[in-house]
Amino acid sequence: MFAPVQNDFKNVSLPMFNFCPSCASKNITFNEGKLFRCPDCNFTFYHNIAAATGCLITVPSNESVSHIEKPIVSRKTKWSEKFVFLIRGKEPAIGKLDLPGGFIDIGEGVIEGLFRELKEELNWTPPIPEGLSLTGIFKLFASFSNVYHYKGINYNTCDMYFHISAPGLKPEDLRLEKSEIAGVLFLKPEDIDFSTFAFQSTVKAVKTYLELPLN
Repeated sequence: MFAPVQNDFKNVSLPMFNFCPSCASKNITFNEGKLFRCPDCNFTFYHNIAAATGCLITVPSNESVSHIEKPIVSRKTKWSEKFVFLIRGKEPAIGKLDLPGGFIDIGEGVIEGLFRELKEELNWTPPIPEGLSLTGIFKLFASFSNVYHYKGINYNTCDMYFHISAPGLKPEDLRLEKSEIAGVLFLKPEDIDFSTFAFQSTVKAVKTYLELPLN
């Protein structure tokens, strides 16, 4: 199920050119939060939205629960489950919690990019049940705008969040990409501290999932 949510902030790209990349003119302008234009040589550059993915991996357990006590968690579950979070090992937001995923590369589709990120970050390939395709194992459940600030440039992103259930998955099954990931946590919903998350869009995504009705 896809759950659209009204954004409560507006993304703004900051100018990153002081001179025209084509003719070096100082007259380059920045308009509409995304458009660079040079009146001297007609250079035009759109600093458009970048596509990014996040994957919420849940691991079901056999522990039966009737409800979750914390007010922020309203999703009632028949079986308890743990969520897989990564500890960021680099800036921005080093040491904060995040979901596996990342930017879509040129030439990729969204699912292809997500599948690649899981392989790169976790060295984990989700099993594909017989009769299903790659697109059939991921469920899009939320999407939000976000600003990814890196080395003085704001990248406006469209973050797309997918869910996959991974019965039996254990921390030792994952081999983390050490240059980017400092660790992994398997947390029950009631143990999640949203103040430790790297990005507000990820907070929104996890809260949205917790509020979804069971199928």
